[in-house]
Amino acid sequence: MTAGSARHRTADELEAALAHIRQAPADHGTLELIVRRPAVDEREVLESGTLSLTEGLAGDTWNRRGSSKTPDGGPLLDAQLNIMNARAAAAVAGSIDRWALAGDQLYLDLDLSGETLPAGTRLALGEAVIEVTAEPHTGCRKFSARFGLDALRFVNSAVGRALNLRGINARVVGAGPIRTGDTVTRVL
Repeated sequence: MTAGSARHRTADELEAALAHIRQAPADHGTLELIVRRPAVDEREVLESGTLSLTEGLAGDTWNRRGSSKTPDGGPLLDAQLNIMNARAAAAVAGSIDRWALAGDQLYLDLDLSGETLPAGTRLALGEAVIEVTAEPHTGCRKFSARFGLDALRFVNSAVGRALNLRGINARVVGAGPIRTGDTVTRVL
């Protein structure tokens, strides 16, 4: 999957999308998209997958990626899963076939704001349970290259950070299968 030549959204278009993003459900949402990253800059859109305590999303490369935030340079458990609000993904990327370019594994139609989902919140999806972590998830150079500077500014603005428009990080606390269309429910 490549960034292609899709038109980047303008600041005005992104601002106009805020009302719709803010209408995302707070307690019961939907798993809209599952994306596995089998290698750097590669994406596989899945109908179903398995969340694992050791792998995160089975077949994803999270557990093979190092982090400067761990003492041994190994993978960062608090960033095992990257999750983005599906409405925010649609606002910055457009059609669902471009959402995977954001680099997240799970796209939820759910309010991901820090107020609604503080660190420690647990979510059930499919037969799995994940826990939101405090590890920040912010837009980067790749995000800007794929969706434009206005999109990067949008997700990293004060409002964007409060709503976690770039997304949140989570870790798997209960392994199990997941499927596109699964209900996502706050359990703690």
